[in-house]
Amino acid sequence: MDWNSDYITNLIARALHESERVDAVTATAIASANSAASGRIFAEEEAVMAGLPLAARVFATLDSRMQVDALTQDGTLVSRGQDVVRLKGTLSAILTGQQPVLNFVEWLSGIATLTHSYVLEVDGSRAKICCTQKTTSGLHMLDQYAVETGGGSNPGVGSAQIIRITESHISVAGGVKAALDQAHADAALRMQPQAMTAYEAVGTIPNLHEVNSLSIHVEVRNELELREALESGADWVILWNLTPAEVRSFVSIARSIRFDCIVEVSGNIALQNAREYAQTGADFLAVAALTQSAPRASFRLLVDGIEET
Repeated sequence: MDWNSDYITNLIARALHESERVDAVTATAIASANSAASGRIFAEEEAVMAGLPLAARVFATLDSRMQVDALTQDGTLVSRGQDVVRLKGTLSAILTGQQPVLNFVEWLSGIATLTHSYVLEVDGSRAKICCTQKTTSGLHMLDQYAVETGGGSNPGVGSAQIIRITESHISVAGGVKAALDQAHADAALRMQPQAMTAYEAVGTIPNLHEVNSLSIHVEVRNELELREALESGADWVILWNLTPAEVRSFVSIARSIRFDCIVEVSGNIALQNAREYAQTGADFLAVAALTQSAPRASFRLLVDGIEET
């Protein structure tokens, strides 16, 4: 994650704008603009830490001279009562940034913590935990970052783009094979070398890395669609809303047709049955709960020193 990107900068600006009517006004009313202060953020429960670089960026936006000392790092399991950040800067900046920072840290750490629970549940299997496409619009990258911080994976990372063929696409195209044929044709066009002079073009062949950088994923709901997808050149299939027994059978079929295909399972996966799904031989378990209903982790910020300047 590039914490200095425009994406992060704009996100922080929006967050501070949303909170300024309450947090900034209250901070101005209570705190002297010239007051220097120190503070700390600590965990109120055990959690997997996530969002510390984002917290530092928020405070730096409010006070470029703010000293933000992270006492741990993202991905670390922190205990109840453990200090995770020490702050030293203007009191108004600490108070103004307090709620946006806690919102970010609690949200991201909540996702990371739940992901960690799933990762532990499937430990020892080949299955990796990932999130589904049901992430927060505009915050997809941070949702995925939190999942990865909790030990999860992000299928397709490293690909320039992903073509994900769903039930709707299959219906519009007229079937699984038709949808895959169109996707492969589009992928071939996208991967053509950029325009060059006739002299430069002589002897040019497509770059292998570029050709392989576009991944095509196709959702299937029954054995017929699975076989049709694999026989039409699919190398990544997503088994949708199937029982563990059905998944086990479909994985066996998939490996018999194409031994190196990637099998992802999505739908109906909960912490209670994750182990059963992991033992089917699937490569990825996509869990909607990670980004849809992960409980927020609990942190607090306390000001513990004020100095008039």
